[in-house]
Amino acid sequence: MPSTLQEPVEAACNTAEMADLLGLRDDVYRRPLETALERLGVGPGWSCVDVGAGGGDVSVALAEVVGSTGRIFAVDNDPAARDAVAQRAAAFAQVFAITQAGEELALPQQVDLAFCRFLLLHVIDPLRVLTKMAQVIRVGGYLVAQEPITSAGRIDASPMAYPDARHPDVGASLPALVRSAGLELIDAWAEAPAGAGPGPVATYLESLTGVDPGDDPIVLPPLVTVVATRR
Repeated sequence: MPSTLQEPVEAACNTAEMADLLGLRDDVYRRPLETALERLGVGPGWSCVDVGAGGGDVSVALAEVVGSTGRIFAVDNDPAARDAVAQRAAAFAQVFAITQAGEELALPQQVDLAFCRFLLLHVIDPLRVLTKMAQVIRVGGYLVAQEPITSAGRIDASPMAYPDARHPDVGASLPALVRSAGLELIDAWAEAPAGAGPGPVATYLESLTGVDPGDDPIVLPPLVTVVATRR
């Protein structure tokens, strides 16, 4: 039977616990984020939108890179999450917090970079969200999307499952979806954090499932990163 990777529900953890979980996720999946930003040369003065900003790790990382001359639009359909993100990221850059669903994304200006991570597996229509993101990018600007292939994850060699996600393996079709949204694909790759015994990978998995994996070998779901541009 597949091992179950459950999404933490609000009733099961308070705001502080959720922030800790999202921070831990950022730690174990941070390398793909840094690789994508370095690949594009994101730097001071860039304007960016983080769609599905959630706990704000991506918004803060972008704010740190673009600096005080840059601009971040932190978009989330949860006003509380939106405000928390804005407060954290505003220490580094100009931040505009917007409450919107990804399917209805609209910004007051076009941006240099549109970013989403762990978003499309939850939305109703991933292609619609990517199309909306493509529309807010300036010509010559970029889109970066990072989504998992959940069933490729392993706990003690058994496949994982993610029953609370609408599209748990959306990462597998992400390059094609980006092209269908009218963008030109530049690069795509997958990275999967792995471990055995105590460490951030095991702690993250336990935070999600409530089960201590002990010394079992773990391969977290590969995170597919797609980099595309608007011509």
